[in-house]
Amino acid sequence: GDVAVIRVANSFAGLHAMSRAVRATVPRQLVGITGSAGKTTTKELLAAMLAPRYRVAKSPGNLNNLYGFPLALLGIPDDSEWMVAELGMSTPGELREVSLLARPDVVVFTNVRPAHLEFFGSVRAIAEAKAEILAGLAPDGLVIANADDEEVRRIARRAPGRVVWYGFGEDAEVRAGAVEVSPGGRVGSRFLLTAGAEEVTVSLPLLGAHNIENCLAAAAAAFSLGVPLAVIATTVATVVPAAMRGVVHSLAGAVTVVDDCYNANPAAVEHALQAAATLAAARRWAVLGEMRELGPAAVEFHRAAGARAAALGFDPIVGVGELSRELVAAAGAAGQWISDAETAAREAPAHLRAGDLVLVKGSRGVGLEVVVRALIARSLELEPLP
Repeated sequence: GDVAVIRVANSFAGLHAMSRAVRATVPRQLVGITGSAGKTTTKELLAAMLAPRYRVAKSPGNLNNLYGFPLALLGIPDDSEWMVAELGMSTPGELREVSLLARPDVVVFTNVRPAHLEFFGSVRAIAEAKAEILAGLAPDGLVIANADDEEVRRIARRAPGRVVWYGFGEDAEVRAGAVEVSPGGRVGSRFLLTAGAEEVTVSLPLLGAHNIENCLAAAAAAFSLGVPLAVIATTVATVVPAAMRGVVHSLAGAVTVVDDCYNANPAAVEHALQAAATLAAARRWAVLGEMRELGPAAVEFHRAAGARAAALGFDPIVGVGELSRELVAAAGAAGQWISDAETAAREAPAHLRAGDLVLVKGSRGVGLEVVVRALIARSLELEPLP
């Protein structure tokens, strides 16, 4: 058929002009989620929670910056009542511009952690950049904020309208109690979700305590938008992790591979190690790629990760990439260094034994998914446990 061509002097400016024109009518309302970690998981959970009540669209993948958000917006159905959008940034000033394009009716703050430090210099500076999302918030907009995160508490109080706090403490309006992580050594957690005067037991099939925090963020938003707690609990029970974000592969030979190789920062590596350590296994080991964009603190963060992995009993601890030399050094006798992901995919599977649990995690640029594929292939060749 015929194709329309719109010719513009600057394609970036043209993309933003189109976004502003579309956003004037579509979607009817928008949730913008920001934070150092948990944005994608929170987005997936919230979109699922809203779906029984509204026509919901969501950002595909992590299209969340000045290029990605417009592409996500332009791809949603015209009749969308809510769009659940991940809004991110890697430099100061960027999130303000993204927020002015997105014009969120609801803002969700997940957390503020050491990530992109080479562009910001401090966690306080990262928090200030996250606060820029408030620039585009509707005048009567709602803010959903993590009560347990000191920096989030500081920036969320600037919101002009209502703030709903979520967390594990008694002062949070939406909170989790009676928490059980990996009950019986199985993937997932169970907790009591309280909102207002209501409560419900939630079974979350995602790995790790950090995902309870993501679930609380989504639940606080959904509940505030009129979704009953019973519907939230029913929805949560059916969620699956996004690709390479804590996907647990249960394989031949009683092997478990935790594919968490989408990205990494110090807090995320700590969460992944803790989560993997709660699962039942004969032996635990890890393939940890370097963490990028950490600036001058990179050496210290990699050493801390290696020491933590060793303290939790991971052995061997395979470090991949130049910066991970420090991680391996701090891991002591358990440490082994490999230069790149392709080499690791050839060499690391030789360590695999029946009954093993292997955690694979690293920055996106390291590309550790090739290691996950190699481990899965190797598991098929193992003799089963006696």
